[in-house]
Amino acid sequence: MPKPPSVDVAPDAALQFEPEFIAGLTRIFEESIVFNQVLGLKITGITPAKVTARIAMRHELVGHYSYNRIHGGVISAGLDAMGGLAVMAAIGARHMDEAPEQRLHRFAKLGTIDLRVDYLRPGIGEHFDLHAEVMRLGSRVASTRMEFLGADGKLLSTASAAYIVS
Repeated sequence: MPKPPSVDVAPDAALQFEPEFIAGLTRIFEESIVFNQVLGLKITGITPAKVTARIAMRHELVGHYSYNRIHGGVISAGLDAMGGLAVMAAIGARHMDEAPEQRLHRFAKLGTIDLRVDYLRPGIGEHFDLHAEVMRLGSRVASTRMEFLGADGKLLSTASAAYIVS
């Protein structure tokens, strides 16, 4: 079987996922990955080019009690999860010739190889928005870029990561 080509550019903007694929990916991300439930990650958007989610601030996520700041580990874990979700979406987009259920089984070997997080501002707010996109999807490794934003839209943290996909 020939290796799929690397994708260095964003997928076709006109490409759209089927509702079954989005529902299945949401179920995997929000229910099957139990740690995402602990974080409170809720998907707000899935396209082949970008994924978005939100974390509502809760007492259990506080890292600094005096300032009610979100814990840096929550930021890091959330950004890592979003990078993985972006890779799942990119893999799904690469194999649009397959049925949605078949594409949802392609993520079994997905795992983080490397993650770098830059904490730019303290995470204080009622909720936080997370964005992620794939910069390159190769046959074995995917590279991603992620953002963690406050409720006011200010950039609080950024991340980049590499994921094994085969």
